[in-house]
Amino acid sequence: MNGSNEVAGLAALAICESLLLALNDANILPEKEIVGVLQDAAAAHENALAGEGSAEVHAAVARLINKIIDGGNSVRRT
Repeated sequence: MNGSNEVAGLAALAICESLLLALNDANILPEKEIVGVLQDAAAAHENALAGEGSAEVHAAVARLINKIIDGGNSVRRT
């Protein structure tokens, strides 16, 4: 990934995490649903077909999403 793509990816990640927090804070999506969205995103990368891009990239994306779930970054845990 080149520098511009890396910056764009980090910006997108920060925006998405902020949106998930806002959805939870506004009682639009409960924690369970937010975690479900993240699990679905991770599963999409875990199950990506070989022809859909680099297997290593998909595996790294899935690992990152699972770390976000484990760390609670996108949900204010009570």
